[in-house]
Amino acid sequence: MRRFLTAALTAAVLVVAARTALGFCGFYVAKADTRLFNQASQVVLARDGERTVLTMANDFKGDPKEFAIVIPVPTFLQREQIHVAEKALLDHLDAYSAPRLVEYFDEDPCRPAYPMAMAAPGGVAGGALESRREDRAKSLGVKIEAKYTVGEYDILILSAKESQGLETWLIESGYRIPPGASRVLGGYLKQGMRFFVAKVNLEQQSKLGFTYLRPIQVAYESPKFMLPIRLGMVNAAGPQELFIYALTRKGRVETTNYRTVRLPSDAEVPLFVKDDFGPFYKAMFGQQVKKQEMRTLFLEYAWDMAWCDPCAADPLSADELRQLGVLWSGKTDSYSYPGAQTAFLTRLHLRYDAAHFPEDLVFQETADRENFQGRFILRHPWTGGGTCEAARRYRRELPKRYETQAETLASLTGWDANKIRKRMNLAASTKGASKDDPWWKQIWTD
Repeated sequence: MRRFLTAALTAAVLVVAARTALGFCGFYVAKADTRLFNQASQVVLARDGERTVLTMANDFKGDPKEFAIVIPVPTFLQREQIHVAEKALLDHLDAYSAPRLVEYFDEDPCRPAYPMAMAAPGGVAGGALESRREDRAKSLGVKIEAKYTVGEYDILILSAKESQGLETWLIESGYRIPPGASRVLGGYLKQGMRFFVAKVNLEQQSKLGFTYLRPIQVAYESPKFMLPIRLGMVNAAGPQELFIYALTRKGRVETTNYRTVRLPSDAEVPLFVKDDFGPFYKAMFGQQVKKQEMRTLFLEYAWDMAWCDPCAADPLSADELRQLGVLWSGKTDSYSYPGAQTAFLTRLHLRYDAAHFPEDLVFQETADRENFQGRFILRHPWTGGGTCEAARRYRRELPKRYETQAETLASLTGWDANKIRKRMNLAASTKGASKDDPWWKQIWTD
């Protein structure tokens, strides 16, 4: 039996903003969820003081007997500190916070609208083989501190005196360890961390009736607010995608050892993006990663869980939040509205590899509660036949607006601007000139 060593994670742009009159809101059209990306892992961090509940979902595809996960953890974990969650929790969180496409419809310029105020413990089978396994571990300086069966997973909590012995034990136990793992393991051992090792118990999985791997949760207390990603990059075939959902009491979460930047948002894009929002978002994200030289985390969403505007999905319920580790939900404080869930959600998106992210992610909770969402805007033109001066002015300005949308889309995605203009039925040579412009503007386009 082969098992793969992986980690918890297997994770000056031109923006033309919409007019301030658009605000948030708009009609929700589509979202860009995690399914758009390959090799994408999802992690939820519910953090309150020094308490952390970590929920990990991996997009592993293949034979379950080939799967194993090795996660550095800052403290010993008892059986009751480990849980198996339902994938629906992360799916809901993803849908709620996903970047979204919204649309507006221009009003009749001759009749402008007036703005309005807005599980039970289980042991691993023993016997002579298990005894020899533990003796061998001891001889290599590896201590099996605990063994649990939780849901469909068999779990070990390991500590070790030195990385070479731990690496040897993992290899002898059937884990395929790529070159370079010993150095990374050693770094975690120097920090006094233990290792959470999980593999699929096929018999238990069959009894439970699951055909996919459910997320694993661990709850612990530690002053370290971090996420280990280095171990998962040792055997990675290329860059990986990581989505981090941080749930906190006070405000937005950011990294302290890497830059956290906002993705472009509130940009007006051509109407055809409505049918191509998935490809658009993938191209846009890849372009921003390239511009930032793949050295930053991107903020995709920051909002209080009490509401959303516009909603790509309903906010999570108090019970769903509790299952993710939000024990303070529903308690009133200075930040909450009556009846609101007092959980602030930060969604971060990271494309990473060992060359660009040599350190684990270290986080801090800030007091910043400013709302932010990755939001892109479709503006449908007014097509009425009004003849007032405002209508004539509106029509004169439309070609310039379309040209700006084309240039914005090209800058965001790296797509060819002339191909974009063609899809918009714009003449590539006009660069926004209209028949109502002075004649000389229709000669030169640079």
